[in-house]
Amino acid sequence: MLRIEGISKSYWGVQALDCVSFDVRAGEIHAVAGENGAGKSTLMKIIAGQERADAGEVRFSGRGVAMIHQELLPFPDLTVAENLLMGREPVRWGGWIDGAERDRRARELLERLGLSVDPRGRMGDLTVAEKQSVEIAKALGREADLLIMDEPTSALSERESELLFGMMLDLRARGAAILYVSHRMQEIFRLADRITVLRDGRHVATRPAGELDEERLIGLMVGRAVGAFARKERGSAVAGEVALEVRGLSRAPRFRDVSFTVRRGEIVGLAGMMGAGRSDVASAIFGLAPATSGEILVGGERMRIGSPSAALAAGIAMLTEDRRENGFVPEMSVKENITLSSLRRFCWGPFVRGGVERAAADEQMRRFDVRASGRDQSVKTLSGGNQQKVAIARALLGEPEILILDEPTRGIDVGAKAEIYELIGELAAAGKAILLVSSEMNELLALSDRVVVMREGEVSGEFGAGVGAEEILRDAMPR
Repeated sequence: MLRIEGISKSYWGVQALDCVSFDVRAGEIHAVAGENGAGKSTLMKIIAGQERADAGEVRFSGRGVAMIHQELLPFPDLTVAENLLMGREPVRWGGWIDGAERDRRARELLERLGLSVDPRGRMGDLTVAEKQSVEIAKALGREADLLIMDEPTSALSERESELLFGMMLDLRARGAAILYVSHRMQEIFRLADRITVLRDGRHVATRPAGELDEERLIGLMVGRAVGAFARKERGSAVAGEVALEVRGLSRAPRFRDVSFTVRRGEIVGLAGMMGAGRSDVASAIFGLAPATSGEILVGGERMRIGSPSAALAAGIAMLTEDRRENGFVPEMSVKENITLSSLRRFCWGPFVRGGVERAAADEQMRRFDVRASGRDQSVKTLSGGNQQKVAIARALLGEPEILILDEPTRGIDVGAKAEIYELIGELAAAGKAILLVSSEMNELLALSDRVVVMREGEVSGEFGAGVGAEEILRDAMPR
């Protein structure tokens, strides 16, 4: 039904997909597996027509493609029927919508899936599973022969997941093809007829599910040498006293009862699959989205951190996951971005002391080797790696003792990554306590002295230096 040949896609010079090819058959549930950042979501968007590939072909012999996203986007205040037939409403003479016919068609679609949902009911009153089911019915209504499902059970209970699985198997029996993206091993092996593995944007293998088990699949997903950052270059970490401790940190439904420590001179990696709660915990510690219960201790002293300014005052700085959204102000200069968080230091009353501010910016640019035409260059014109250095320079201008790095190398090239790795090692050697959140397994293994693993909002394990990728991934996989 579907054949993709040589699909490639890059964003800002970063290769998301590199010559990917495989096929999907009618009457088949075809799972697509891979680590975070392997290119799964990008490929699904290309197949669904939401993104355009740079190269390659998508050949489809069915009647239509429908995609159900992990985050559902229904119209909650409209009825189920209005959601189901949005853009395809039956019209009477004069151009008026025929409400009775719309409700009849909606009921027919719902009955095809065995759903006892009132088509006249409000969409916002349905459970998550029922909303998922309505999305499937909508896909059937569009006569889609290929259904793409991206992490469809991430927000479902066990009972709701069972209902969804029953619908999927019924669709397969009717000859539909399903592309299924999930990190949940049990679901993959229960449902999939074949499994395609992507790694670093490349096609690794397509195998019948019966030829693989969990160990072999994880091996295909990870299957690469650990990153080249040499721990010996900064020596074996001699961790000092505890700089940061979190006890029973919770913010439902994102995470609950999270506890760990980070010592001075230590890099602690925070691992987990997408949606495990890693970035949410980091944001809570920095006060971006404070926890509702639990404790944060800095140097053994309990702190109330309800905002980033409170975190900065406590000696905590953070490099956020999305640098373009939260990491810098694109329209400002390099100098203005570097000094933004510490501007009070350069003020005399209501006035900024320009000479002192310029000197501080120049010093940070030299310290972190920010390559720009000058301090007044707009930060949005820099390369991704240099933008990241500006964000780090700003975070460290206030001389924090604790540094939270959330995906510090996302979207930057290999050369810039090596520089960032070296910088992180130098900061740890200087005694900074570093919490490193990363989706890249080789990055975590290369940099971390310890790795704390999260699964479905909870800490599921902790490992020391020398742990293998398979052990971390096994602990991180949702059950």
